[in-house]
Amino acid sequence: MTKLIIAAGTGFLGQVLVDHFKDKFDEIVILTRSKSKVTTTVKYVNWDAKSFSGWEDELENATVLINLTGKSVDCRYNEANKKEIYNSRINSTKILNEAVLNCKNPPKHWLNSSTSTIYRFSLDKQMDENTGEIGDDFSMNIAKSWEKAFFETQTPKTLKTALRTSIVLGKSGGAFIPIKRLTQFGLGGKQGNGNQFISWIHEKDFARAIEFIIEKELIGVVNLISPKPIANSDFMTKLRHEMKIPFGLPTPTILLKIGAKIIGTETELVLKSRNVIPKRLQENGFTFEFDTLEKTFKNLLK
Repeated sequence: MTKLIIAAGTGFLGQVLVDHFKDKFDEIVILTRSKSKVTTTVKYVNWDAKSFSGWEDELENATVLINLTGKSVDCRYNEANKKEIYNSRINSTKILNEAVLNCKNPPKHWLNSSTSTIYRFSLDKQMDENTGEIGDDFSMNIAKSWEKAFFETQTPKTLKTALRTSIVLGKSGGAFIPIKRLTQFGLGGKQGNGNQFISWIHEKDFARAIEFIIEKELIGVVNLISPKPIANSDFMTKLRHEMKIPFGLPTPTILLKIGAKIIGTETELVLKSRNVIPKRLQENGFTFEFDTLEKTFKNLLK
């Protein structure tokens, strides 16, 4: 009897994983802030991501635990939001550590979200798991604290992997929908000076890579990213080409700052150069179905 638990599995990435794994596990349980309920394919169990209330019993005899919990960083970095971004990640990781240690038969493998934003802004160097340089600002320090909270508690019976995930491009959620919309409105030019790198992965490869990590029992940190980071201006050019939209107005940094303030987000999300590669996945023999943006855009725009 195999059992998959996804903490915070009702969002975009959770649904990608449920679709991928629905025929690969006997039982799927989602820990959610919504009410508990059972459907034909999934059992939903209420939790608050910071205290025990019965949900912890679900971890007994689980095969895999995947934790996706964390407030979206698509917001203004004011003090209240910063606190919630931090607490949502650290508290959920700490309570899951406690729950795993309390189990007689804990999950065999626990994969915890992390982020490729842990690496410094880089135009000059590709960051892999071994030689990548970790930076020092709000986002990077959140990522460091998150991984520390995950790894500092020893779980002798449970393998642990931190998923340093990049932008996941998908049909029904995530960053691709607003980028596509801007391009349709003629605003699909470069953002800022356009030389900042985008690290990305197709939603299908995101799920396939997680399955691969589980099969190969890869532990420690893994970059969940496609092999070819691309400059922002090239990314937007390829998207316009696939959408058959001949022009896209560029958005200078000053306008991005004004726009970000109006819509309640931060320019870091588009201006930070994430130049990250999936060294461990490739070293272990993972092959990407969507290794280029052309393939990715063709598939997502179908």
